[in-house]
Formats: sequence, C-alpha cells, structure tokens
Amino acid sequence: MDFLRLLEGLRTPFFDTVFQFFTLFGEETLFMVIAMAVFWCIDKKNGYFLLYVCFLGNTINQFLKLLFVVPRPWVLDEKFTIVESARAQATGYSFPSGHTQNSAGLFLGIARSRKETWVRIVCIALTMLVAFSRMYLGVHTPADVLTSLGVALLLVLVAYPLFYRAWNNPKWFIPIVGFLFVVGIALLLFVELVPLPENAIAEFSADGAKTAYTMFGASAGFAFVLWIEQKYIRFSVKAVWWAQILQIALGLAIVIAIRLVLKEPLLSLCGGHNAAHAIRYFLMVAVGGAVWPLTFPFFAKLGRKAEPAA
Repeated sequence: MDFLRLLEGLRTPFFDTVFQFFTLFGEETLFMVIAMAVFWCIDKKNGYFLLYVCFLGNTINQFLKLLFVVPRPWVLDEKFTIVESARAQATGYSFPSGHTQNSAGLFLGIARSRKETWVRIVCIALTMLVAFSRMYLGVHTPADVLTSLGVALLLVLVAYPLFYRAWNNPKWFIPIVGFLFVVGIALLLFVELVPLPENAIAEFSADGAKTAYTMFGASAGFAFVLWIEQKYIRFSVKAVWWAQILQIALGLAIVIAIRLVLKEPLLSLCGGHNAAHAIRYFLMVAVGGAVWPLTFPFFAKLGRKAEPAA
C-alpha cells in the first residue's frame, strides 16, 4: 500500500487520463479485436496460441482470486482513494490483476511469436504500461500485477514450443487442451463446492464465479474450433488488405452482438445460473472461430483481378 499511496500523491488530471487510456489495453474487448485479427488475417497458428494462453491465464488468475480473496486497495484502506473512472472495471478480488494477466498474455505472446524487434519492444512496453496503470489508478497493488506478469510469462514460455510441436503433430493438442479443461473444471468445482471463507466479499465472489463459467465456456469453444477448423474448414488468412478490414469489422460485430444480445435471454433460460455465461462465450468463440471463417473464401476473392478471357 505504501507504493500506491506514493502514486496517489503524484496523480494529476492529465496522467489520470493517460493511464486510464493504457489500462484499456487489458480489457476484454480490445483483446478480442487484436486476437481475432491475428487469428483471421495474420497468422492462424499464432492466433490459436494467443487465445490458449489468455484463456488458460485468465482461468488460473480467477482461481487465485477466489483462493486468496484479497480485497481491493480501497477496501483494505478506507482512506485510500482511486481514480474514479477505473472503478467500473475493477470488479472481483484484487490478487492477482486480471487486466495485467489479459494484456501480458496477449502482448507477451505476440512478442514471443514475432521476430521483428520493433514489435517486441512495443508489446513489452504496452504490457508494462498496463501493469503500471493498474497501480497508478489505485485498483491493484504491486503484488497483484507482478504475480500476473509472472503467470503470463511462464505460460508464454512453456506453451509456445508445445504449440509449435502440436502444429506438426496434432496428438500433442490432446494434453495441451486437456490441461486447459482440467484447470477449468477444477475452478468450477471450487466455485460450486467450496464454501466461501469468512473474509469473502459476496459481490467479489459472485463476479469470480461468473468469470469462472465464462472462461470455461470460452475454453470449450476453443477446443471445438481447434478440432473442427483443422479437420474440416482450414481457412486461409490471405486476402487484400481492405477485404481483411471488412472481414474483421463484420466478424467482430457479429461476435460482440452475440455477447450483448444473448446475455439476458440465456440468463432467463438458465434461471439466472452462471451456466448462461458459459453457453454465451462458447457461442462467441465457436461462431468467431468456425462459422465466420466459412465466409473467408468470399473475402479472398474480393480485389482479385479478373482473369483475361482465353
């Protein structure tokens, strides 16, 4: 808390705005935009890798949150103030940082998979800026962000060579995806069967349970896409640049529409149970990874010059 109080004393309206901007790079929507753009239009293999690292990383992150039930800094010290614009996205327990986990998994994963020096520098810089922004805004402690950075870095270093091996020998995908499911199922069992500790905060625990089902649904969608896309679809990422932009914009609009439109109907159908979030995120990933790519041959044809008549 001492470091956070030091940052609290250094805040200015200008830097509040700057670091509120950088913290956006750790949010779900931006992750969707970047990860799906890589998956659809740049490098499918690395797209799978980024999705895997982030889904597994966020599942582990949520497990740690619910295991240690560490309150947010302003709960630990009622005199401590945060930048109010960051409060809405600061849900759940404090340790470890979800935003840092999300951004580190994504950007360190890109840095590991790309050889360009400038790409690696930008990605590492964004990772550090997101981590620092969480402390500057007052929503996480150094222990929160350092733990998330460590988990993300470990996953990137371990998963990357395994993914390359699995790409050449699909049998390796069985233990890779299996581990993702084991962690996800263990988290769901923890949520459903383990009583809340006395120091638990009901609101934070409820958010953690919701996220547990969300990540399990996304992970199930990932496994489904990995199987069906490689076996039956095998889409190409090649298309002219403006067709790819159109492809990304329309695809993301569909995936985000599923997230927004199906939320209340599925909750009603499931009687308010968090299983609704698992179903919704499964559909988001399945549509984005297996259904939308069925349109890619059409986009690949856009911009091609007509062949001269014989």
